[in-house]
Amino acid sequence: MLFRTVAAALVALAVSAAPPQAPATPKVQVVPLPRDGEVLVSFKLAETLSDDIRTAIQSGLLISFVYKVDLRRSAAAWFDRTIDSHTVVATVKYDTLTRRYQVSRMIDGRTEWADATDREDTAWAALTSDFARLSLFHGVALEPNAEYYVRVSAHTTPRNASFVWPWSSASDAVGFGKFTFVR
Repeated sequence: MLFRTVAAALVALAVSAAPPQAPATPKVQVVPLPRDGEVLVSFKLAETLSDDIRTAIQSGLLISFVYKVDLRRSAAAWFDRTIDSHTVVATVKYDTLTRRYQVSRMIDGRTEWADATDREDTAWAALTSDFARLSLFHGVALEPNAEYYVRVSAHTTPRNASFVWPWSSASDAVGFGKFTFVR
């Protein structure tokens, strides 16, 4: 009986002395869609525009959100195998004279589109959520009835200590989307 009381007291002490949980890392919502010999990928960074990020953008610096998109196959006995990988970069530059946002998207160093807007919410969406059905993985050989997943990790540039980004530079925002390739 004394042993149980002491054990319960030690557990209670350990729980109360534990440091509070850190806030959860922002997630990237990922939806893969295998179709006709390719895998279309939609993703969105679940993050709202904070005052610190707004200040960084409106300073006139070129701000980039870099997304690394990997198509992987799970392995039970060893490390997961990366089948293909691509880099998607969304940028915004605020022109302080015209008060317009120059936004663009590049995939693997190739400019996919560029536009200008005077709306802050449109510029933020171009950085975080306008990634629907990107044809990143075409012509990849997928095995029928096999489990795959798409991993998207995000980081920002420049990584300047004077700006507070939505996540620390040491831990990127990451998201996964699983699918089974059915032929």
